[in-house]
Amino acid sequence: MKLPRPSLTQWIFIGMSVGLLIGWLAPDTAVTLKPLSTIFLRLIKSIIAPLIFATLIVGIAGHGNLKQVGRMGLKSIIYFEVVTTLALVIGLVCVNMIKPGVGVQLHPDPHAADIVAKKQTVAEVITHIVPQSFFQAAAEGEVLQVVVFTLIFSFALAMIPEEKRKTMLSWCDALAETMFKFTGIVMRYAPIGVGAAIAVTVGSKGLSVLVNLGLLIITLYVALSIFIVVVFGSVALIARIPIKKFFSAVKEPALIAFSTTSSEAALPKAMQVMEALGVPRRIVAFVIPTGYSFNLDGSTLYLSLAAIFVAQAAGVELSIGQQVLMMLTLMLTSKGVAGVPRSSLVILAGTLSSFGLPLEGVAVILGVDEILDMGRTTVNVVGNCLASAVIARWEGEFHPPEKLPGLVTN
Repeated sequence: MKLPRPSLTQWIFIGMSVGLLIGWLAPDTAVTLKPLSTIFLRLIKSIIAPLIFATLIVGIAGHGNLKQVGRMGLKSIIYFEVVTTLALVIGLVCVNMIKPGVGVQLHPDPHAADIVAKKQTVAEVITHIVPQSFFQAAAEGEVLQVVVFTLIFSFALAMIPEEKRKTMLSWCDALAETMFKFTGIVMRYAPIGVGAAIAVTVGSKGLSVLVNLGLLIITLYVALSIFIVVVFGSVALIARIPIKKFFSAVKEPALIAFSTTSSEAALPKAMQVMEALGVPRRIVAFVIPTGYSFNLDGSTLYLSLAAIFVAQAAGVELSIGQQVLMMLTLMLTSKGVAGVPRSSLVILAGTLSSFGLPLEGVAVILGVDEILDMGRTTVNVVGNCLASAVIARWEGEFHPPEKLPGLVTN
């Protein structure tokens, strides 16, 4: 009897399990595996800019409905703001109920100096969205800048005569198909890449980090679980998104996000599986990359939780009004630093300074940040996938297949 061939999801689970064992049993060896995970991340990042560029151009200029793009953008922003606000509220409720910071001792840590909290003005945030060079934005992983350039390019392309437009559209369509095939090739390496990432994390931090600040880790994962069940579940029911099919589709990008702590690493696969689920390519190509700056549900929830955790650890009692003000501050500042390394810690440090809370709190969290990052990054990716399905349903263009194509499970 011939045994069934393992799916990509199963291979990723195997890779994660092997990585966990190596990190636990041979931590010194595990740390040396970092190049294997770095190679995977570099390959994935090389896909993002050409994939977004090609799919958005074909979706927008190929249909020529510029009013629909504006309407879709407005709906996306409204949806993003509502969901991220709910994430902040759930984070605040959970941290106030469980109180993970009570009894934690804050100690100065030299690593805290590495977290530079640069406050951004509204003008700086808006300016940062606009690229001065497409190639620079692509090289630096500035997803939103790539989207802005591509939108303007698509509008311009839609305005030129059809015979000239066809040439560019045909080239972009071929580029998009090629990049999806490229993604398929890179995904064959995913089990090795994610296994190495898990090994490096466990090998460098040790399993002891699960005991240290364990209540903070538990609080975050409880809050994220509540958010997924209550908010994502309600949204899916209201928008009539088939929940079983949706989670079956997003399990692979979610696993990649969890193991690598990188939303970018999961982006190409996320776009691919959502298109397979019945979301039109132009909606996928617009909503998911835009959500990487405006719809970071997991990171937003984490920020509200972490800020109150530091206040509890410092013995500072914050009133409801102060917590609401902190929530509004986080809601605004979290929009401007997507793509910045350890961006959540940068935002957290700036918020702590604004409210007179000790920066040593960042240093305390730094020790377990990678474990926290796994959960929040996974929710970011799943949230953006769900957003694309919701906007597609809102536009009357979501048509899930009877059975998911093989690319989702193989």
